[in-house]
Order: sequence, then C-alpha cells, then structure tokens
Amino acid sequence: MLQRKIYQFCCDGREVWIYLRDQQRWIERAQVLDIEGDLVVLRYELEEDDEVSSWEEIVRIDSIGGITRKLAAVPKGDYELIVSDDCPETEQIRDRHSDSD
Repeated sequence: MLQRKIYQFCCDGREVWIYLRDQQRWIERAQVLDIEGDLVVLRYELEEDDEVSSWEEIVRIDSIGGITRKLAAVPKGDYELIVSDDCPETEQIRDRHSDSD
C-alpha cells in the first residue's frame, strides 16, 4: 500500500513530507523522482545560513515511517478571500462583518 501511494506521489509531482524512522528525521517539501524496486529517489532543498542546497537522496521504502502532503493552505490574518461570482450563493463565504450589521 505504501509503495502504491509513493508511486502516486511520484506521478503527481507534488511536494511531500517524509519521515525516515531509521534516522528519526523529517524530509520536508521533497519531490519523489523515481521508484525502483524498494528504493525511492527524493529531491529536496535545505536552507542554511543564507545558502540554499539542493539534495537528491535514495532511501529504502522500509525506512519510510510516514509520508504526508499538504492539501491546502489558507493565509492567516485579515485577508479577503476570492469568491467566484459563479459560485452558488449557498456555497459562498459570507463576510462576517456584514452579518452583524
């Protein structure tokens, strides 16, 4: 099941977060480049002291303890969300300030 999911992430080309249980560390914002047998090729970047390093790493599927991906992101703060005019009124996000008027 895990190998199938990793293969799907490889085909999607989306960023994933991978936990390597043998090293007890997370690889953040990685891209799965290839799967061959029980080996997974990952590419990710690390930012240290105003320097960005790009890494490719080969890990065994057995060492992967978890894999996640970000589904969505919503900015914090006082931002106005963009709502399509074509969206049905029942699905539109109402301005919370106008409800109290």
